[in-house]
Order: sequence, then structure tokens, then C-alpha cells
Amino acid sequence: SRKFEFDWDAEDDTLQDYNPIVMKKPSMKLYRASHVKNGAGAHGDDSELRHWSEKSLEEMTDRDWRILKEDFNITIKSNSGNSSGNSKVKPPLRSFDESSMPFEVLEILHSLKFTVPTAIQRAAIPIAIDNLDIIGIAETGSGKTLSFIVPILSNLLNLPPLDDMTQNDGPYVLVLAPTRELALQIEKEFKKFLIKLKEINHSYDLNCCSIIGGHSFEELIYKLKNGSEIIIATPGRLIDCIERKILVFNQCKYLVMDEADRMIDMGFEEQVNKILEMLPLSTPSIGEARRTTMMFTATMSSSIEKIAKNYLYKPNIVVIGDKSNIRGGGSGSGGGLVSVNRTADTISQEVEFISSDDKKFAKILQLLSSNKYKPPIIIFLNYKKTCEDLNFKLMKERFKSVTLHGSKSQEKREQAIQQIKNGEKDILIATDVAGRGIDINNVSLVINYQMAKTVEDYTHRIGRTGRAGKKGKAITFLNEDDDKDILYDLYKFLSNSKFTRIPEELKKNQ
Repeated sequence: SRKFEFDWDAEDDTLQDYNPIVMKKPSMKLYRASHVKNGAGAHGDDSELRHWSEKSLEEMTDRDWRILKEDFNITIKSNSGNSSGNSKVKPPLRSFDESSMPFEVLEILHSLKFTVPTAIQRAAIPIAIDNLDIIGIAETGSGKTLSFIVPILSNLLNLPPLDDMTQNDGPYVLVLAPTRELALQIEKEFKKFLIKLKEINHSYDLNCCSIIGGHSFEELIYKLKNGSEIIIATPGRLIDCIERKILVFNQCKYLVMDEADRMIDMGFEEQVNKILEMLPLSTPSIGEARRTTMMFTATMSSSIEKIAKNYLYKPNIVVIGDKSNIRGGGSGSGGGLVSVNRTADTISQEVEFISSDDKKFAKILQLLSSNKYKPPIIIFLNYKKTCEDLNFKLMKERFKSVTLHGSKSQEKREQAIQQIKNGEKDILIATDVAGRGIDINNVSLVINYQMAKTVEDYTHRIGRTGRAGKKGKAITFLNEDDDKDILYDLYKFLSNSKFTRIPEELKKNQ
């Protein structure tokens, strides 16, 4: 397989072969010792000896910024140069309080208990808040949603609210998501901010609306009758609305493509390109306002690269994770995959070879009865019928479980998720429809009753636990016959993951 190469110069790499912490420690100690011994400078300026977290913003040096990026595995490439062609990498956030966001947005973050930014938030928010295009490549569960909500709201406060005239020109913001579940989750997160915003200042009365399948066009028209500054949509349903002239995008200033890789995987490439063609330009003529585009993804195929090249304007590229973990291979629409080949370090992974369904079910009962894992718990399977069969068997054992899969109506899906969130049900039994985008808090355990067909899907399944800095456990049942095509890839993946116990049977596939 080929090694993926970023299109930037070596000197632009913010992490390349620089390890000042290791290199400087001995000389620092000698420096301090000599000053104490000589009785000179013992109380002098020790700014070089202090960690960046102990310094004020004004005291930060280039070396401090490099160490900060190393601490959070942040790599940034800036393509947004000034008129002389020089590019400047925007430094990451040290804290939310030091951001240039309006005080209203900062107040909302505090009230919603967002205290410490995640790595992707540290890197992406300063870039996007300055209306610069961005490609964010980060692992699942890394806090990408807040990375676009904060800069979008910060900039919306500078725009006039929609009125009877301007609402007919469409929204200011469009967020594209691959699944209905993810679209609803993003809408929910936006509304948390909008409700708090109106509490702080009644003049800010912004609307947010999701456009997804499972709802009639009449319902959508009713939701949009008073206009909406923010639209979150799945590609297929949005195309339907555009073709029926329910919605236009004459003044769309901010575009977000969340989980862009998943949209391509699900066959939405043509629809995504069609939507992007309809939007105002990202590279405008002189005097025109430019659209800001943000793309977030865990993987990057050749199709994604093509979209970025055609529709993003000098994008800043942010990678969270070790660049050595970024891999490539193949060519064509299905190849050339580049992925952040790791999961959050908060997830402890375990795999076990189990030969029969009876033994799998016995193991499930053992895990669920151990009282070691608190609800909610998610069990993943590959087929709808297997989901329903397992649910029936667990309910007979008096467990509170519910299913989620592609044959469920939108209403039933939303009901299942709500039952898990409000504690009415403890166990969600799901196919990969729940593997991405569904954000259920405090999932203690993910069980892969059947192994996913790809490592990427496996990554997104187990990413439902260990979120927001909390610890999580992922247990996967393997069968040498059923899973033989993925055992090698899984072994390579787990070998690069922390807190993972690899059984001898899997090591045979190295």
C-alpha cells in the first residue's frame, strides 16, 4: 500500500522531528543547578523552564506552541496566506476563555459545562472563527460537533436576523450529515446553544431546523414557514426539497460537511456534488462575500479529496493523531483511503473468539449480569433479523432492551434512542445505522456480537463509548470462519491501540 503524503512542504509540518521536551531537559537542569551554585540568577526569569500551561498567553513562545501541539497530537497545515503568499498557522486554543469568540458564546459554553476544549476543538475553532475553510481529520468521539457550532454561532451574531423578506433567500448555515440520527443529534446540540443564547439576549432569536427522511414535505414546509438561519440535512432529502422549490440557498454563508467520509461510503457523492454546485461560491469574484466551508471526517478517500479540491478555498488541514498512523492504499473511488487509524485512548478494547451463537449468548448473559457495566449498553450486530432475535431472547431473561435498525421508521428510531436516554431501556441492540452519529451519553460498554465488516465501521461502533474523556469498554466476539477476511486488518489496528488485549488466535494473523 502507498504511504499517504500531505501536500505541504516539510517546513510546514508542525510536528516533524522536533522533540524539545526530551532534548532540553538535561540542559535545563544543568542551567538551574549552575545558577544556584554560583548564587546568580537563582530567582531570575525561568520562563523557559515552565510548561506552557503555567504561562500567560503573552509569555508563549514558538517552542511553547510546538509543545502544546505535541501534547494534543495536533498537526496543522495552513493554506490561507496573505497577499505576499506567506501562510501562517493559527495557534490552537489553550482554553475557551482565550478565544476570540463573543462573550455570549463563551457564557453558553460555561453554562453547558464545557470547560476544557478537546484537541480538534483547540485546533479547529480559531481557524473557523476567522471564516477560513478547514478540513478536520479526527478520530470518532473527539468533539467535532462543537468545533463547528462555536465558530458558526460566533459569526451568526454579526449577521442581521432573518425577516419577512430575507427568509425567502434561505438559511445562512447548511450542515450536511450522512444519517437522520446524526442530523437530529446536531440539531439538538445547536438548539441547546440557541436556547441559552436567547436567555442571555432576547434580541437573538435564531432558528434551527432539520430536513430528513421520515417526515412529510408538508411538515417540512410548516417548519420552514418562518425561516431558519440554520439547516441540518441529509443529502437525499435536501435534494428533494431543492427540486420541489421548498428551499433555496441564495445567502448560504457557512457550509459544514460532517462525517463526509460516511456520506461517500453511503453513496451520496453525486448528491453532495449537486448540492455544492447550487450554493454560493467558495471562491468569489472581487467584492463578493465568500462562503466558509468546514469538512470533518475520520477518513479521507480520493472522492473526498476531489470534493475538497473543487469546493474548498485554500483549506487549512487539521489532523488529530499521529501522522504515522495515517495509512493509504489502492486507487480509484474505493481506494486511496487515508484514516486516523486509532480510537480514543479512553476505550479499552477486548476481543474473544467464540465458536457458536449459544456460547455468544451465554457470554452476553455473563457480562450483563455481572453488574460491572452500568447502562446504557450498546450491542452491535450485522443483520436486522439477528437484532430482533437477540432482543427477544434478552427480554425473556428480563433485560430492558430495544432495537434500532434500517427497517425501523424514523419515529420508531427516535423513540428507541429516547428510551435509552431517559433510562426506560438499558440496552440498545443495533446494526451499523447506530454506528455513527448517535451520541448517547455515558455508554459504559459496547459489544460487537458480530464483528463489523470493515475496521472503519468497527472504529465507529466502539466510538459510542469512551466519549467526552470518560472511560469505556469495547468487547468483540470473533469467529475464524465468518470473520476471516478482516482478521489481519483488525490485528494491525489493535496493535496500534492502547489498552488492548490481543488473543493468541488473532496474533496468528499478523
